[in-house]
Amino acid sequence: PGGSVRTIRENGYLVEAGPNSLQYGASELKTVVKELDLEPSLLTAGPAGKKRFIARGGRFVPVPAGPGAFFRTPLFSFDTKVRILAELLKRPRIRTTDLSLAELIRSHFNQELVDYAVNPLIAGIYAGDPEKLSTKHAFPSLWQAERSHGSLLRGLMTLAKEKKARGESGVSPIVSFPGGLQTLTDTLAARLPTGALQLNATVETLIPGRPYRMVWKCDGQSASGEFDAVVLAVPATGLAQLRFGTLAERPFALLDSVTQPPVSSLFLGYRRDQVAHPLDGFGGLVPAVERREVLGILFSSTLFPGRAPDGHVGLTIFSGGVRQPDNARLSTPALLQRIAPDLAGLIGVTGEPTFIRHSFWPQAIPQYNLGYERFLEPLVRSEQEHPGLFIGGNVRDGVSLPDCVKSGTELARKAGEFLR
Repeated sequence: PGGSVRTIRENGYLVEAGPNSLQYGASELKTVVKELDLEPSLLTAGPAGKKRFIARGGRFVPVPAGPGAFFRTPLFSFDTKVRILAELLKRPRIRTTDLSLAELIRSHFNQELVDYAVNPLIAGIYAGDPEKLSTKHAFPSLWQAERSHGSLLRGLMTLAKEKKARGESGVSPIVSFPGGLQTLTDTLAARLPTGALQLNATVETLIPGRPYRMVWKCDGQSASGEFDAVVLAVPATGLAQLRFGTLAERPFALLDSVTQPPVSSLFLGYRRDQVAHPLDGFGGLVPAVERREVLGILFSSTLFPGRAPDGHVGLTIFSGGVRQPDNARLSTPALLQRIAPDLAGLIGVTGEPTFIRHSFWPQAIPQYNLGYERFLEPLVRSEQEHPGLFIGGNVRDGVSLPDCVKSGTELARKAGEFLR
C-alpha cells in the first residue's frame, strides 16, 4: 500500500524509492498526521534544508535566500534582477486562452529566468518541460495571480499573507519520519478494517447503478461485489484500461495519451571523503541549458539523520523525465557511467559508490500540458452521469504527495456526504 511511496532500509542506509520528503504546510496533511498519532515522530529538516542550489557554468550556485543575497548572486544577470523588480508594477491581465508556464514567465521577466529558475524547478517537480506545461492546470496560483494582481510576485505575496492570516506558516517545513515516508502509508493501511485492503488486484469491469457492481481479479482468482459508492484514485493508465458498463466500454481511454515520462531514482552511498562538496543544503537542480545527464541531486543524508552510516553520505540522483527519457531506461551500470561526469563536475565525487539502489518508474509523473482539459472532461462527465462515482488522484488533483493527501481527503468527504 502506498504505491510509489516506498522506503528501503539496507546496509545502514535509508532509501526513498519514490517521494523523498514532505512539505508540511497543507492543513489536510497536518490533520492526517495528527489523526494517525504520528506528530511526535515527525522529523524536520535542519537549517541546511532551506539552502538550494542550481547548476550554472558547471557548478552548483546557491539560490539566493534574501534581498541581499539576491543582488549579489551570480545566478542571474543584472538585467534579470532589474526585470524582477520591475515586474512588481505589472497590471492585472485577463487571458482568454491558456499558455505554457515558460511563455508566462517570459512575458513577465525574460528567457534567463525561464532557463535558470523555471526550467530546473519543473525538472524537480514534474521531470517535465515548462514550454509544454499548462499554467492554468499545473500552476493555477500563478494563473490566478496574473488575473487578480497583474504582477505574479505581488499575487504570490498576497497568497502568503492570506496563509499567514489563517495561521499557516509562510514557508512550509520539510519533514519525514525516522522510518521514512512509508511510515505514513503503512500507518494508514494498518487503521483499515481487517480484510478491507486487497493488494495485487486488477479491477476489470465497473457497472454503474444502485448499487454499483464491480468485477476484479486478485492473485489469479475472479471476484465480484456490490457497492454503494466507488472512488477511483488510480493513475491515468489504470483509468484508461477500465471497462465501464455492461458493454465494457472504456470512457477514459483517452487518458492513455497523457504524457508520463520515465524517471530513474538512483540512491548512491559514498564515504564522506569521496565527495568534495560540503553537501550543505537540500540538493541541487540542473537546468536543461547546462546540458547535463541528471535532472537533480538530493543531499539525502544531510536532510535527515539516519540516512547513511557513520562516515558516509547518501545522494539521490534523478535522471530521465521529458528531457532525456532514454536515460531513465538504462541499466544500473550504464546509468552510473552516464552520470559519473556530472557527479564529478558538480559535487566532486571520486571513486565508486559503496552502496547502490536503483528505482525505475516507467510512467512516473503525469504532465499537465497545454490542452490538458480534454483529459479532465470525461472524468467530470462520468461523475455527473453516475451519482456515487468519485474520481481523483494525481491525474486530476496535483502530483505531489501533499496534493494526493488533499485529494484523498476531498474524495472521502464527497463520498461520505453521498452515503449519508
